[in-house]
Amino acid sequence: MKNTFTSLCIAAVAVLSNPAIGHAAHPLTIVTVGDSTVANYPQTDNKRGWGQVIGDYLSPSVKVVNVAECGRSTKTFFDTNHWREALNAKPDYIFIQFGHNDSHAKDKPEATDANTDYQEYLRRYIKEAREAGAKPILVTPMHRVMFSASGQMTQELLPYADAMKHVAAETNTPIIDLYTLSDHAFQPLGNSGVEGLTASDQDRTHFTDKGARIIAKLVAEAAGKIDPLLQKQETAARP
Repeated sequence: MKNTFTSLCIAAVAVLSNPAIGHAAHPLTIVTVGDSTVANYPQTDNKRGWGQVIGDYLSPSVKVVNVAECGRSTKTFFDTNHWREALNAKPDYIFIQFGHNDSHAKDKPEATDANTDYQEYLRRYIKEAREAGAKPILVTPMHRVMFSASGQMTQELLPYADAMKHVAAETNTPIIDLYTLSDHAFQPLGNSGVEGLTASDQDRTHFTDKGARIIAKLVAEAAGKIDPLLQKQETAARP
């Protein structure tokens, strides 16, 4: 079976996986890279990144190495030791989620343009991941959990989600459309219903443990459609 993947939005289509992966002597390994919505936090902090808890929603045989770093964008993460650490871990998969800090004001050092350098950096991550023997999986940025006066979730990250989908199709890279999945999860709750899921009423970008687990479960379920070896098998209830 070919080792390539059909690049289609995971929210709609499951992608065939390489059955050879995960049969090596080492456990199937995922490295997660990204920004503060993915990163690890101390237990004393009320914030959690989805990369910190996703292991609870994957097969117990999967090893997760989370090297995401707060404040980073595609541009400012690329040349860090964390990206080198991701490659040196020799993972089977590298999950790549950026967009929140890329969308900052253009005079900020982390900012990128969705139509130009954001896409170019994503291509560089994909290329280097493949050269290191890993399979990259792109993860679109989730919504900031903010609502307009009309009650709809705001769309400031849509250009970055769309740009990532474009790169995924161009490079034949599997993608998890977390932007759409998070919209489906939070839009029905409305502004009042998301209380307790984000760090505070003023901080609707970062998640509490409860919110991060919602996101992590969405990512894990989508990942399981890319490679069934990632799926957490539910134990059947006894009669």
